[in-house]
Order: sequence, then structure tokens, then C-alpha cells
Amino acid sequence: MSLHIKHLTKIYGQQKALNDISFSLGDGEIVGFLGPNGAGKSSTMKIATCYLPPTSGQVLVDGLDVVEEPLAVKQITGYLPEHNPLYLDLYVHEYLEFIGGLYGLRGSSLKKRVGNMIEMCGLTLEQNKKVEALSKGYRQRVGLAQALIHEPRVLILDEPTSGLDPNQLIEIRKLIKDISHNKTVIFSTHIMQEVQALCDRVVVINRGSIVADDSLDNLLKGGSGSQTIIAEFEGSVDANLLRTVPGVSSVTGESENKFRITAVAGVDIRPELFRFAADQKLSLIGLRQEENSLENIFSMLTATTKGADVTN
Repeated sequence: MSLHIKHLTKIYGQQKALNDISFSLGDGEIVGFLGPNGAGKSSTMKIATCYLPPTSGQVLVDGLDVVEEPLAVKQITGYLPEHNPLYLDLYVHEYLEFIGGLYGLRGSSLKKRVGNMIEMCGLTLEQNKKVEALSKGYRQRVGLAQALIHEPRVLILDEPTSGLDPNQLIEIRKLIKDISHNKTVIFSTHIMQEVQALCDRVVVINRGSIVADDSLDNLLKGGSGSQTIIAEFEGSVDANLLRTVPGVSSVTGESENKFRITAVAGVDIRPELFRFAADQKLSLIGLRQEENSLENIFSMLTATTKGADVTN
């Protein structure tokens, strides 16, 4: 495994930011790391990149322990933090040469690598500008270039598209997709479209605990392929009666006459709901299948899980 997190816990004073979390990323995977603000995403990434020590547990990057071998880990890890730290008074090519030098690149190897990064990240026309003169989108490109300058095996990106306009989002998304072919990539984001565009797998964290770790397809099927129906009646209905309808798994009342009804996996409950309304002499004024969007799944996973208050 390229990134292996085992029973990781991080405590800040009296607050438990990470509560015994475990997950692994294989070679070549691109994984979306999701969670609300304060869930523990940034803490996990900072520990994995040797910027924070864990309270307990272990993080291995390509078999190297982040506590015992931090310099070796940094040599094979690329990191773009949420707040992209750049030297604004340096020219783009100058900044990348400086970062490459920190990783031990010298002479013609350094110049060649900087040139490759400038071309790959679409910085050719900006390379002779100072970083302070760049737009946010181009600054993010520079941040990605510095994270890639030493050809890392694992790339860790903390909200790489935060604050970008729609055109910049498309450009950075394409860049991440292009560079992910021969690297293991994990990135955090609040933009669900980014996850659906880039990832095959999603890890969701809430209040310091992992609440989902599955393929994107399985998550979009609700993990079980179950159907959810929003049913609205003309008058009030007893939710307990709805629970007796064949094929119904759960019923949540949104009002006295509107219900969110989840079916047993593989069952279409709409015909049964029509029969129920006819038998009970009820007027069914609305019946629609709820789109099982990633936003809805994320909301359900992070709204219903209880745990300790945490920091990010």
C-alpha cells in the first residue's frame, strides 16, 4: 500500500481530532477525502506529511513510518496544503528552482525538471512573472508544480480547488487527473462534483471517525442499491401504517403528510404505495424517487453520526 493509516488518533488538549481511524490507499488510486469543517481531514493530511505528530497510531507512506523516517517520507510525498504557502516576491521559475534545490536537484537535472513542471502545469506564459502577480488559479498551479517537482509517489492535496472560479476548476481538475496516472493521490474537497469527476473511491470522515470508505458507485447506490421515495398525501397519515407496506425498510416523516420512504434493496415500492393509498382511501398527491446524489449521501453520513467535538 502507498499510504497506510492504522489506528490513528490525534488529541489537541482536551479535543480529540482523530479517533482511532484506519484506511489504506493502493498504488495508482485517486481517493476523495470528504468531511465537514472540523472533521479531521487536515489533521490527517498534516500527520501523513510529517507536519504534525500523531498522539497514537501509525502512518506508513510506501512502507516508511512518518514519525521514525520523516525526511525519507518527505522525499516521496508531494503536499499542497489548504492555504498554499508561496514566496510572493520570487519569479515562478525561480521559486520552482528553489523548491527543487531543497529536494537535492542540481544543475541540468533541476532545470529540466523545472521546465517539465512549467509545461505540465500550464505555466509557460507565467514563468517570468512574480508569484504575487498571479491569479489564484495560477497560484494553485504553482502550488501543484512545487508538490510535484521531486516526482513524489504519493500526492496529498488539501482542498486544491478552494476559491477557484468555474474555468479554473475545470483546468485544475484536468491537471490533477493527468498527473494521477502514475501516482497515488488523496485530496480533500467540499465540492462534490470534483469527487465525481476525479475519484473511483471515497473516504468520509466526521467528528474524527471514518463513517464511509467505499467505491463511488457503491456510495451512490446507498451502499445497498436501495430506493428512496418522497411520498406526499393530501391529508395526515400515520407513519406506522406506512411501515407496514411490503418492501418498506424505513420511514421518516418530513411533515404530517409528507414522508421519506426507503425500500428494501432491489424492491420498487411505488406500486405498493399506490395500493396502500387506495386501500386506506387516501389521496396521493406526490410520489417521486429521490436522486441519490453524493451531496445527499454526504449529508446523511455527516449529520447522523455522533462523536466527540473535534478541530480540523
